[in-house]
Amino acid sequence: MSAGDRDRRVGRYAIVPRRVSFDWHETPLHWIPDEPTATHVLNVLHLLLPAGERWFVRVFKEGLPLITDPDLLRDVKGFMGQEATHGVQHSSVLDHLAEQKLDTEPYTRRVDFLFERLLGEKPPWGIPLPARRWLLYRLAFIAAIEQFTAVLGDWVLRAEALDRAGADEVMLDLLRWHGAEEVEHRAVAFDMYQHCGGSDPLRYARRIGTMCVAVPVLVWMWSRGAAHLIRHDPRLAGRTRYSLREHNRAVAKGLLPAWRDLGAAIPGYFRWSYHPSREGSLRRAVEYLAHSPAARAAASGSADAAGRAARGQGR
Repeated sequence: MSAGDRDRRVGRYAIVPRRVSFDWHETPLHWIPDEPTATHVLNVLHLLLPAGERWFVRVFKEGLPLITDPDLLRDVKGFMGQEATHGVQHSSVLDHLAEQKLDTEPYTRRVDFLFERLLGEKPPWGIPLPARRWLLYRLAFIAAIEQFTAVLGDWVLRAEALDRAGADEVMLDLLRWHGAEEVEHRAVAFDMYQHCGGSDPLRYARRIGTMCVAVPVLVWMWSRGAAHLIRHDPRLAGRTRYSLREHNRAVAKGLLPAWRDLGAAIPGYFRWSYHPSREGSLRRAVEYLAHSPAARAAASGSADAAGRAARGQGR
């Protein structure tokens, strides 16, 4: 039995948003010291997530009338609240990067185009898909993407190498708070898609097909995002380019997730009987959230003190 299966034995877990806040004033541009590649590969999250999380919420809002299970409806609403908060907090990092003269707007415009136009409310290029079917495709894409966010979330909770490298504590708290919530709601998008797909004979094929599209698109967007950040980093002044060699060096140090761990998320997803509750450990996520400076400050009603609290906590 996996950790995820054991976590669910005690009953249904409540998914609730935490209204956190972070103070970026003392966070350096290279928040992993002397590791610009690792820093900016992880910074791609801030490029993708503000628009991506808004899109998640919009699509789920479209799907709410299709939900007939009250437990799933409760989970979906909790998911939407968490994802909306994620988008806001990652957007605040973009403002921080702009203050440090790193221009992200040329890249984020492309991300906006992807989510608002290509994956918007209507199919692109006039493709004649009924509204219900187009909604199911977008729900399937979200389920595929959430497979990887759960894997990344579990990785960052275990990535002790980031602490040893002296990574900025506030940025680590943002990533681990977000990662823990991704593990918390790891199954919601999948359950939403399966529920809304009902007895549709294409439900499984659509799930597999969207994963096959999502993987190369995510790889391309991530590599292009890292290349953009490194190329426009004012501290590097154009002297460095994103390279697979430097990426793999950071992987070997434990500063980035291993390719095999990311790739391992795909074959299981293709199984007919697969369910995301097998990914990661809910127990580990809940334990982190109980100690996260930002989450604790939000719970106590002192969200604007969260960033300062993070800096005061030892590793």
